[in-house]
Formats: sequence, structure tokens, C-alpha cells
Amino acid sequence: MEGFLPNPWWEIWFALSLPVVAYGVYRMNNLIKEQRDTLPLLAVAGAFIFVLSSLKLPSVTGSCSHPTGTGFGAIIFGPGITSVISIIVLLYQALLLAHGGITTLGANVFSMGIAGPFVAYLAYKTLRGIAGFNIAVFAAATLGDLATYVTTSIQLALAFPAPVGGIMRSFLGFSCIFAITQVPLALIEGLVTMLLLRYLLALKPDVFSAFHISDKSKLAEA
Repeated sequence: MEGFLPNPWWEIWFALSLPVVAYGVYRMNNLIKEQRDTLPLLAVAGAFIFVLSSLKLPSVTGSCSHPTGTGFGAIIFGPGITSVISIIVLLYQALLLAHGGITTLGANVFSMGIAGPFVAYLAYKTLRGIAGFNIAVFAAATLGDLATYVTTSIQLALAFPAPVGGIMRSFLGFSCIFAITQVPLALIEGLVTMLLLRYLLALKPDVFSAFHISDKSKLAEA
């Protein structure tokens, strides 16, 4: 919501997000120069994030929850490039759909475009060789979604500490509120991401070969 975060927190989250997004722009430019045939896959990742993150569902106390869709991009491209895709989606939603805002953009990018994708990427890297492709993708997308809202709860707790109990009390309150709707949404997002990636792999396995992603291979370095 525009203007929701007070000073200096919206500026702090902008400052923390900008270096990651800048690195992501560098990575994306190199990727496009070297492999222009990956442009359609970047578009699919962006569309997936846009569609899922636009599905706002009512939560308690008048807030809302939604899937993020960033696990898909993090698995394929890594968290750096996913942060760039996320900021494009969030900026479009803020300007044209009144979803989010410019002053909260830094905080939203950090939670949805950086923290969530980073956790998803690490989860996939860790589980790919242990649990198999399907479980690794499902867990990565699910944990990435949950990490987004844990980070959001931390951001809100820092900006609005409880009068009694301070930041920790506030964090527990916000995280419990989000958990009511976000836990089932995260599980659904994990399943949808796994099914989509399996479908695209079966349809166009050559597109993913540059990223060393298949049912039998590990993710390339991001």
C-alpha cells in the first residue's frame, strides 16, 4: 500500500534491494547477449509471477495474501535475474493495478523478489540431488513463498513494533496472521510450479538444456 511504511524503513529496503537488482540486470544482460533463445522463457517466468502475484485473496484483519510465482524463475535463472523480473512486475502492478506502491516497492522487491527466490534457489540446489526433481521443485517453490511472508512479517515488525513485547511480539502477530492463508497458498504454489516446469520440460527440453535443468540433472550455477 502506498505510503504504508514510515521513514526510514521504505528508504532502507530500497537501499538493500538496489544492489541485488543491479546485479540481476548485469546477469540478465549477459544471458540475453549469449542466449537470445531464452527470451521466451524469461517472458514465461515474468507472466507466471505476474499472474500468481495478482491473485489477491482476503486475509484476516483486512489484509490480503497471494502466491508469488518467483520460485519458478529462481530455479531456472537464479535469484539475481528473478529480482529484476519481480521489480518489473511489482512496478507494473503498483502503477496500473493499484497493487502495492512506489514507496513500498523496495520492501516488496526485497521480500518477494530477493528473499523468496534466494530461499527457493537454495532449497532446489540442496534437494535436487537428494530428493529428486519433483520434490525439489515443489519444496523450493513452497519454501520460497513462505520465506517471502516471513520476510514481510519481519519488515512490518521492524516498522511497527508492538507497544508490549516490541519487535518479536509484532513479528509473531504478523506471521500468524499471514500463516492462516499463506501456508495453503504456498503448498498450492509448490504444486503448480512443479507441474508447470514438468510440462515445459516435456514440451521443450532443449530450451532448458542451457541451464542444465532436466529430470536427471542438477541446476547450473546462477
